[in-house]
Amino acid sequence: MNGLNKALSSTIGTKAVVAVTGAILAFFVLGHMAGNLQLFLGQDAVNTYAATLKGMQGPLWLARVVLLASLIAHIMGNLKLRARNQAARPQAYAQKKPLESTLFSRTMLVSGLVLLAFIVFHLAHFTLGMVEPGFYELHDAEGRHDVFSMTVLSFQQPLIAIPYLIAMALLFMHLAHGVASLFQTFGLRTPKWRDGIDLGGRLFAIAVVVGNIAIVLACFVGLIHPAQGAF
Repeated sequence: MNGLNKALSSTIGTKAVVAVTGAILAFFVLGHMAGNLQLFLGQDAVNTYAATLKGMQGPLWLARVVLLASLIAHIMGNLKLRARNQAARPQAYAQKKPLESTLFSRTMLVSGLVLLAFIVFHLAHFTLGMVEPGFYELHDAEGRHDVFSMTVLSFQQPLIAIPYLIAMALLFMHLAHGVASLFQTFGLRTPKWRDGIDLGGRLFAIAVVVGNIAIVLACFVGLIHPAQGAF
């Protein structure tokens, strides 16, 4: 056990923890976006999806615990690496060529901390109902929580839509660099595969961000309307 703790506490071990937890979080945001795209299918599809998830309490809480643990480990690992770098005791990535310094790489910590603040806002908005309590209390004709109308009505508000769009720009930067860093950490971003991995990271980030932005903009410009009599 001491050997494992020592390995995980090393620079390379910490980078591995950051990479693995980053992958968990990245796949979650992809799945979360895909589920939210059901907004384009209408009220019944979204509210059925939300009610189904809410009914799966065991798996839902397990997922929440894993995500929370991953988020904490990801943040703490990055802060630890940052402190070690500032102390001038860097340890190279376990691969042949380091990532080139880019705007995305130089702003990873800042974008990550801003995204953390956004996560808190997002949870306060959709999970706790603290941002728009009136929308949060809506129910559909079947008595289910009307997630569809709550989402549409919320994103029609500029003060809600704009922060979400800004957060998506930062998420793109974070994911595009983070995916490449994941492969680099495990020594897979070799000269042969480097360009393909970097492109894959950007495409992954684009898929997540474009899907989320499409939802916000469709509500904001009126392509998706709240259910009749929702408010």
